[in-house]
Amino acid sequence: LLDDRRLTNAPMHQRARAGIGYLPQEASVFRKLSTQDNLKAILELRADLNRTRRAEILEQLLNEFHLQGVRKSLGERLSGGERRRLEIARALASEPAFMLLDEPFAGVDPISVTDIKKEIRDLAGRGIGVLITDHNVRDTLDICDRAYIVSGGHIIADGVPEEILANTQVRDVYLGAGFRL
Repeated sequence: LLDDRRLTNAPMHQRARAGIGYLPQEASVFRKLSTQDNLKAILELRADLNRTRRAEILEQLLNEFHLQGVRKSLGERLSGGERRRLEIARALASEPAFMLLDEPFAGVDPISVTDIKKEIRDLAGRGIGVLITDHNVRDTLDICDRAYIVSGGHIIADGVPEEILANTQVRDVYLGAGFRL
């Protein structure tokens, strides 16, 4: 439910219109389109924007996600970090109220992970709800307010990161005794 509206079986475009942005684990950029055209493809679906406003948002997203230098590069030529930043920017082009991020750190170099963590924190700072699913516990716990650990299809622990790290069942089943943040 989002704003008392059941979206479980709704197609992706209806979920987007309802205010949900989605970042899939798999690469989702249009490989044969440039960075700017990837963003334009989403912005042009927004009937609420005129051409001038679309151009303004395009520049804002390119700047905010440090994509100006690769604005004309094809999606297939982007590094893992550039691709991930473009995917987040594309998801934000629809101005969602809520973002689902599936493995946002997958296939990304350590420097880009730091950038993406900052972008995720900024989403929350804008009042956008964020739900992350990720096996990368270290980076995910570093940026989340609350975590849920799932094992065998059941929640085995939930709480703030400090509570998760102190939970003996989480350490036994998932983290291992020597895990350190």
